[in-house]
Order: sequence, then structure tokens, then C-alpha cells
Amino acid sequence: MLDHVFLTVSDIDRSIAFYTAALKPLGITTRHDFDGKDGPPGHPDLKGFGANGRMFLWLKAGPADGCAAHVGFVASSTAEVDAAYAAAMAAGATDNGAPTARLHYDPRYYAANVLDPDGYSLEFVYKSWQHAPA
Repeated sequence: MLDHVFLTVSDIDRSIAFYTAALKPLGITTRHDFDGKDGPPGHPDLKGFGANGRMFLWLKAGPADGCAAHVGFVASSTAEVDAAYAAAMAAGATDNGAPTARLHYDPRYYAANVLDPDGYSLEFVYKSWQHAPA
């Protein structure tokens, strides 16, 4: 299981605004800024996003390479997928696959894909079998 991901972004303020809007429908609303001088020498300043007491997506300023990462975010319903997609598009994303079942994976795999302002591939995904009652 992953604990955190760093994405290097070309315009930190633009990316903070984008991710704040795009992740809100998924309940990812906690923000935390880490001042690099509080870490070891050379540690970058980080802008964090998280939920439920965990920070797991961190942005750092620098030259971006949109081809370098694909990040999938868990949604708890198809409605959350739709809402995250709509929020991301309204915040400046580029469509990379409208919300629908991804039958090539599984008929219960519902997702939407966008490219963030730096071209990073983001996926909002609901896999019903991962949310079934135990």
C-alpha cells in the first residue's frame, strides 16, 4: 500500500487551486504545507492534500513531466467519480476519458480520467467490489 506521492508541478499556486477543487468531491479536503527548511538539507517545500488524518498527495515546485505519473484516487460511489470529474474539468483539467464503466478491466470498474494542468494523468475510480459489506 502506498503512503504518499510527490508530484512536481510548474505553477504551485495553480496546482493547489486545481487539486483543492478536483479532490473535494472525494472528501480529500485536508491541506498541510511543509516548509523544506524543517527537513534535512535540500528538502523541498511541499503542499499536501489528504483526508482522515493522513496526508498522501504532495506537490512540489519545479519542472513538470506530465508523462511521469498516473495517480488513481478512490471514490466511494459512481456519483463521486462523476462529481470529481466535473470539478476537475471546471478547474481546468483536460478530458482523458469521461465517466463510464471500464469494461476492459471489469464491468464493476467505473472511472473517469483527466489530465491536470501539467499533464499528469489522474483517475477517479470506483470499484464496487472494494466497497461491498464484509
